[in-house]
Amino acid sequence: MRMNELGQKALEYSRQHLWLVLTPVVFVLLMLIGAAWLFWMPNSFDGYERVVIIPRGTNFPAVVDSLESAGVLQNRRSFVYAARILDVGGSIQFGKYRFKSGMSNLALLRDLSEGLSNYPIPVLIGEGMRMRFIAAKFSREVGTDSAEFMDLCQNPVFIESLGIDAPTLEGYLLPDTYAFKWQKEEHEIISSLVGAFKNFYTDSLIARQEEVKMSLKQVLTLASIVEGETSVDSERATVAGVYLNRLRIRMPLQADPTIQYILPNGPRRLLYTDLQINSPYNTYRYYGLPPGPINNPGRKSILAVLYPEQHKYLYFVANGTGGHTFSKTYGEHQRAVRTWRRVRREIELNSSRVGG
Repeated sequence: MRMNELGQKALEYSRQHLWLVLTPVVFVLLMLIGAAWLFWMPNSFDGYERVVIIPRGTNFPAVVDSLESAGVLQNRRSFVYAARILDVGGSIQFGKYRFKSGMSNLALLRDLSEGLSNYPIPVLIGEGMRMRFIAAKFSREVGTDSAEFMDLCQNPVFIESLGIDAPTLEGYLLPDTYAFKWQKEEHEIISSLVGAFKNFYTDSLIARQEEVKMSLKQVLTLASIVEGETSVDSERATVAGVYLNRLRIRMPLQADPTIQYILPNGPRRLLYTDLQINSPYNTYRYYGLPPGPINNPGRKSILAVLYPEQHKYLYFVANGTGGHTFSKTYGEHQRAVRTWRRVRREIELNSSRVGG
């Protein structure tokens, strides 16, 4: 009897001891399961990735809303809890993110706090693009404020801080392909474009500018006209030579791109009435170069002005194949104009037939 009592007591002791051992183990297991649910459970969705934009100044609840509406989060509550435990809600970086399916809450939070998938966005600034169109393009593709961009490009203090002596930055925003993260500060973008120009316009080009007895503003202004006239690389130096020949004999430049610049609804086909617009940029009415660049010329047009082709051409007109016919006399030019008008009529007639 005594042995049975001892056995029962031993069994009860073993059970109590086992419970004491199992309780923390079960607690740890529950903690691990909870942690796995909070931090490592995959957020899966259809497709390879989802793009989510986090604007500047967005608070954490709005970030969660964006992730949820994009279908990135499997469980909103677990994501919020994970962020609270890790205390990363206030360190989210703005940007344009690409999240892949299957990322855990931990991976998402790390990405957002370190900007891992906030990739730079490539932006192509084409040759001859005007300042206001550049501002609009960055607004459209990088999410910047176009009004702020334009204000900075016309701000004397900011322009001077960039080492530029000009009333605006028209002509100094070098065309190229750039890459910026979403909503990069406007002043940083502009500084990069002007910096690219200054890196291109080195001492050797400055020395050449002095050789041809032109100021930097004159070089960029004429280069912007060349840029507006032709996109054929082999013609750029020829076109530059035509305008330099006109300046040399005090002949009006009569450059159509300068008229396009002052049109509120341009670019479009010019009318004879457009040539009467009273503006210092109207090179049909006023002799010499306009007050400043009419666009942002590329490297090739700038080099064409610094190293123009030496010839006696004074006129040129489109030839219908993308290039131009150059003439030395007005009579030659008139014949080329008649040829171009005939070609243009044929092109328009063929286009109407295709359209019909």
